[in-house]
Formats: sequence, C-alpha cells, structure tokens
Amino acid sequence: MFSVSTVPPTSTQTFVDDFPSSTSHRKHQSESDAMAMDVDMDDEFGAGPSKRAIVTPGEVITSSKEYMRGHGTYVEETSVVSSVTGTIERVNKLISVKPVRSKYVPEVGDLVIGRIVEVGPQRWRVDANGRQDAVLMLSSVNLPGGVQRRKIESDALKMREFLAEGDLLVAEVQAFFGDGAMSLHTRSLKYGKLRNGQLLVVPPQLIRRLKSHFHHIPPPCGPTGVDIILGLNGYVWVSAGTTQEKREGGDGFDAEGVYSDKNDDITPEGRQAVSLISNIIKLVASEGIPLTETLIGEAYNWVQQQGHGVEAHGPLDTRDGERMLAEVAGVDISA
Repeated sequence: MFSVSTVPPTSTQTFVDDFPSSTSHRKHQSESDAMAMDVDMDDEFGAGPSKRAIVTPGEVITSSKEYMRGHGTYVEETSVVSSVTGTIERVNKLISVKPVRSKYVPEVGDLVIGRIVEVGPQRWRVDANGRQDAVLMLSSVNLPGGVQRRKIESDALKMREFLAEGDLLVAEVQAFFGDGAMSLHTRSLKYGKLRNGQLLVVPPQLIRRLKSHFHHIPPPCGPTGVDIILGLNGYVWVSAGTTQEKREGGDGFDAEGVYSDKNDDITPEGRQAVSLISNIIKLVASEGIPLTETLIGEAYNWVQQQGHGVEAHGPLDTRDGERMLAEVAGVDISA
C-alpha cells in the first residue's frame, strides 16, 4: 500500500504572468458581463496562488472553514483544493471550479442542436454533445402540417419519415429522466429539422446563455442573408437566410415541408455567404473568444470594409485573420 499526498504549487505568480506580455485581450461586452462575478476574487480569497482566476489540480483555493466546496473541488485538512484545471466560480459561500474543457452540462430551457443516432419505439435517440445521448419522444414533436392531435399508431410507423438517422435538428431541453438523460421537444415552429446549411462544432464554453440563440445577418451577406443558430451544447448551425415570418411559422411558412429531406436551391452567392460566416466563426472560436451575434456581425462588417465581401468564401489568410481579431475582438495573436 502507498499513500498519495497533494502538494500545492509554491509559486505565487499572478495569472497574468503565465502569458507573454505581448498578448492583449480586450474583452467583448458579453465576455465582460459573464466574468463580472470574478472581479472581487482577490479581496475574498486573499494573497497566494488561490487568488488566480484559473487554478490547477492540487491548488489551494481558500479555507474550508469559511467556504463550502462545490463541483471541481475537494477538502484537504482545512483547505478547499481544486481537482481540475479551470476558472473559480463563487455563489455566496459555495466555491466551485468550472473546467476549461468539459462536456456540455444541460439545463432546462437550453436550446441545443443534435443529430439523430437511433430511431426507437415512440422515441428518437439524439447525440447532443452531452455525457449521454438525449431522448426526443414522439409525443414531443409537431406533426407535418402543424396538426395538433394525439399521436396514434400510424404516426409511430412513420417516425423514420419524420426524422431518420443522421438528420440534424434544433430542439429545447424540457426535462431530465431519472438517469440524467435530456428530454427534448420541438413543439415550437422555430424548432425541428435543419436544412440548407452547415454544422460547426465549437467548445460549449464559448456559447453564452442569451435571450435568443437565433440570429440573422441581413443582405448584402448573401441574397437572403444568413441565419445562425448558436446551440448551447457547442453545435452551431449556419444556413441560407429566410424571412422572420418563415422562421417563426408566419406567412410563407412551409408546414408540409418541415420534415423534408431535400435542400432548397441556393445560389452561388448564398453558398459563399454561408461559407464566409462559417469561416469567421471558426477563426473566432479557435482563439477561445465567446461567440455572440454582435461579435459575428462586427467581424463580417470588418471583412466587408476590407473589400473582401462574399467572394472571400475561403479561409481568411493569416494576416487578415490577425488584423480582424485585433480590431474587432481586441485579441493580439501576431506574436
């Protein structure tokens, strides 16, 4: 038998010393709001390694006599110690550490994008980038045509005509089963099968909980604009734009085509616009910058002002990417 003891780091460097001084990050408004609760960490936790915004496993955070331990921490003797690498979060006297990289942790009301992985009896199994697959019950979807009635046996026999393996959909988390699996629903007309676009995968930590996760960039970004859906599970959908009435089930909404497997005809200009917005999102996410409608819109406007326009449907070259991040997001990656 042997014992394992954790030795906290002896260095008292502050967090800013861990990065080159040439790296400057001017936080976007949404990022500043999300991190506002960490402002008083220094005053609360005192000096030493525990005052850093990011902690590593085995690092002492604070005294267990004054604070309670939460997720990502454990108690050793009289100290609350971090068990993961991440940022300190405090709610009153509860101290937890949010991992820098982790699976999506869902909450009721979250908007998520998923892929059908299995069609079962009365339900679909959905990959929603969580710790386990989500479940979409037949009773939780709209029927073709928007008919409101109780699902019958004939509906169960047509489930694969509604959603088949590999189909993408946007849904809302409505509850959790006893084993922790998400229960989804697509009863709203703005939810359902996704078409005419491209799926991107980013770290879930970069998607903030906002009032709305459906965004539209109007023309001249493509003939009809570009629609963006920011799924809280880290899946982002970028597609050819539609009118607000069509998106929300108003005039022009194709109720019979909700479960269609065919994409609409998209012009070359529309495809280029979707590709351009996708490349902007990939570039911003690659630097760990939280994604917001404002930031994506400002980045697109910057590209327009540089004269690239929708013709810049390929990845931005290194120099243009560095300039865009520096001027729009305040991030200097040139060093």
